Amino acid sequence: MSSRPPIIINRLDAERLQRLIDQASDKDRFVADCLEEELERGEVIDPEDIPEDVVSMNSQVQFTDLTRNRQMIRTLVYPHALASTEDGISVMAPIGAGLIGLRIGDEIDWPLPGGGEARLRIDAILWQPEREGQFHR
Repeated sequence: MSSRPPIIINRLDAERLQRLIDQASDKDRFVADCLEEELERGEVIDPEDIPEDVVSMNSQVQFTDLTRNRQMIRTLVYPHALASTEDGISVMAPIGAGLIGLRIGDEIDWPLPGGGEARLRIDAILWQPEREGQFHR
């Protein structure tokens, strides 16, 4: 991987993500391993201290897949919430895992199963739980 900016992760998100990683099935192992690398290199802080420009779980994010020149708006959710979130993208999906902890303007080269790579850029955070005072969401 050529480019990975520093990331910041909400402590509660980190704990929940670690549980997902520990329970990942064989089919989710690739994404789980990538996500675990991110948790290990990320700065983990209390939810109340998360800056407003950081992608946390349940944030609605506008981002561009620069590899495919495609802009999207998605809400980063845990797998169990995917069915009930209209624009949801699971943190256990290859692209979803690449979003966590990034700041507006950050770009990341993110591995895809099968050997490909996507370059993602965070354009805006339209909604973030911490910004709205929802520290335990």
